[in-house]
Amino acid sequence: MELAKKHDALVIANFEVATYLSWKGLNTHGMSIGGAYEFDFGKVKMIQAFHGTGMMTENNEIIYGGMPAGILFMAEGKTVYHAGDTGLFSDMKLIGERHPIDLAFLPIGDNFTMGPEDAALAAEFLNAKEVVPIHFNTFPPIKQNPHAFVKMLKKNKGTVLEAGESIEL
Repeated sequence: MELAKKHDALVIANFEVATYLSWKGLNTHGMSIGGAYEFDFGKVKMIQAFHGTGMMTENNEIIYGGMPAGILFMAEGKTVYHAGDTGLFSDMKLIGERHPIDLAFLPIGDNFTMGPEDAALAAEFLNAKEVVPIHFNTFPPIKQNPHAFVKMLKKNKGTVLEAGESIEL
């Protein structure tokens, strides 16, 4: 929240999370699964994900965070898919069929999301040109080797990014 407040960033999230964050003073745009919206910087489509959505409050209470989601971001003729926290699901094939994906960010941490093997299959389902592994090595239960994941990719280019690095489409 600090970073979003500092830069007055627009936070795009599911309706429940966006509403909660707006109560905390953030600039938000709420969406629901399947919905798309054309912003001045590009089009965003909210895609289903399979994960929990409880949010911890300052009082150590867990509140409902709505349906988990990933996003498709489309701009300048390119499509980026950020899966968010999710497990593998068969509709990833449909996402890839309907939206040619130039770059996919897929979680590989296991334990709380899909692991490397499922993420490699997700990359294949999505038919993404390039894949970046995310959501790993931030604490012991999700320790993974991202380079081993990249080697699992059969049809997709894999790129491991370090903190602060970027990628050009």
